[in-house]
Amino acid sequence: MTARSLSDTVKLTYNTLMQGATKQVKDYEQRFSALTKIYDGLLVNLIKQSFNSQEARKTAADFFGSTTIRFAGIDGTLYSRPMFDMVIFFGGAYAATGTITLENETTRVEYDEKTIQQNTGLSSVVPIYINEIPEVDHTFSAQEQPNEINPAKPTTDEEIANNSMIANYIMAFSEYYLAYKIATDPNPTTNIILMDRSLSAERASLLYETRKTDFWNARSNLLGYATIGDSPIDKNDLALGRQHVYNTSLSLPPPRGDYLRYAIAFLIERKKRLTAEQVLAEFEIADEKRSRRVKGALRNLVSRKILTEKNRVYALDPKYISSWNRLKHVTIEVGDKLLISKNSEAEVSSMKILRNGKERWLTTLDISFLTLFAFQMLMEECWRKNILLVGVTKDTAARDFKRQLIPILRNSNLLKTSIQGNALQKLPNTDRMILQSASILNMEKVKPPWSIIEYDAAFRSMLPDRKSRRGYVSGAIKNKISLERTFLKTYMQLSQAKTDPMLRSNVLLVDRLSYPKYDLKSKSIEEFLNELSDGTIEPVKTVLYLDKEVPNKLQNLVMRVLQAMAPANIPEAFGHNRPLFIADKIAKWNYSQFKRMVDTTAAWILNNHKLRKFIFYMSTFRERRASIENARKENR
Repeated sequence: MTARSLSDTVKLTYNTLMQGATKQVKDYEQRFSALTKIYDGLLVNLIKQSFNSQEARKTAADFFGSTTIRFAGIDGTLYSRPMFDMVIFFGGAYAATGTITLENETTRVEYDEKTIQQNTGLSSVVPIYINEIPEVDHTFSAQEQPNEINPAKPTTDEEIANNSMIANYIMAFSEYYLAYKIATDPNPTTNIILMDRSLSAERASLLYETRKTDFWNARSNLLGYATIGDSPIDKNDLALGRQHVYNTSLSLPPPRGDYLRYAIAFLIERKKRLTAEQVLAEFEIADEKRSRRVKGALRNLVSRKILTEKNRVYALDPKYISSWNRLKHVTIEVGDKLLISKNSEAEVSSMKILRNGKERWLTTLDISFLTLFAFQMLMEECWRKNILLVGVTKDTAARDFKRQLIPILRNSNLLKTSIQGNALQKLPNTDRMILQSASILNMEKVKPPWSIIEYDAAFRSMLPDRKSRRGYVSGAIKNKISLERTFLKTYMQLSQAKTDPMLRSNVLLVDRLSYPKYDLKSKSIEEFLNELSDGTIEPVKTVLYLDKEVPNKLQNLVMRVLQAMAPANIPEAFGHNRPLFIADKIAKWNYSQFKRMVDTTAAWILNNHKLRKFIFYMSTFRERRASIENARKENR
């Protein structure tokens, strides 16, 4: 075999790149050509452009009890660095705070001074020996044998350090825990919490991370752990805690699908003692097949010892009456120790817990559980105190508006459109690109700020019915549909340049918590049917603002708030959110300070004459080579 010359290799690489890029450009030209009629044919009924200041002021007064409200924008940062035979992991979250005043014609935003000095934030630094990382990071575990390390995973020190997700997990936990701390702090009371995350997608991701019960025994050290005065956490506690989104006004969790067992457990917790017939009456279930599923779920809960049964009367096992409170106690105890504690001389690492008198690492699976619990604790507080919880995502590849919502509405004759089904497939691949391009191509008709109608985040887990029945939907994966009536999502564009109307800000994905007083209206509820594998037909009641004419007071308020927070004088934050931009700057400042400290510490160790004899053996080959090369450069 004759090797190619260097020039031939370069030419081949160039030609391959040019062919791929040319093909990509042609594909996008074809897709963008399909957008010329998208506004008049579809979006004209779905895009809202008029947002009323006086109406927003009235909604704020009703929702918050005031038209002058406190807000906090939260963002996180992370860092990891190998240092000799350890890796230093850092994760934290920081908040930018201020006050927004809604007046009759304008909205005034004021930011708290000395935000960095006041340092509303949480962080943790955790040093872990490289050989211990696979024990802590559950992503290194084999899928079928969670006690074993995945043989396909990298095993060299550098690859383990570079592929570990520990810092990511600490950062995510810190963001939700900081949001929870802000929500529970009465001084000052915060009315709006903004997060640089998609709330609905984050919860789905956390549920996915914690789904495998086989991993719980093998990789969770929360099992068997207890705070002082509480009984230890068991698998039933974790199972109940994962689905603890409990709101009777929103009928959450719904008595359907995988949520049926949890809906029953929470109902009996509230009602104390119920017969099967009373459970069916509470859920308004008369259908024979659904009734059988309820009775089967009751038997399952009894067999798992979550419920007790005596004389056909069911009650929650006394241990699980306190289940959620115990999980909250553990989350707060571990969160305070990991992210707030200032005791640098503690005998136990901030990421270790004492269980049965023995030190154990919190694994990344444990941190996923804690993050999920902190998230759901935050949701509880927001519902209880009427705190508006909003997630803002800058860059997103979401496609559920194009691939799920529009086809489902079309299949159920709920969509006013002249666009044919095959035309939708020719549109750009992501929702953001479709809407951003439609905005530019219809400059005279679509002017920022605008937003599409809000729709239930559960649509991202639905598909049009596989049998094409009107009013029916199917679950996207294994016919499972995520929790409805919990989060609402939309896309919006906030800014346009004064000198060039074609220069517009990026389209943002925004989702928020739903609130029963505002979102559970007859005009905003659409019911679909889902047929299970055994022929049972269950209702899925979603929140859906069908077109721009359906009143939506909270969307109007959110748009007025986000519009006021979109900076016009910061080019790199054009059309984004200033509190989140400031929080990001605070996070980056803290990142730079921490990185400097770690690098300085490493340099001090390398130059410490007392440790010189050990440095050669402690450092890796790459570190030794880098230090020698640097020394050679300095001596030139």
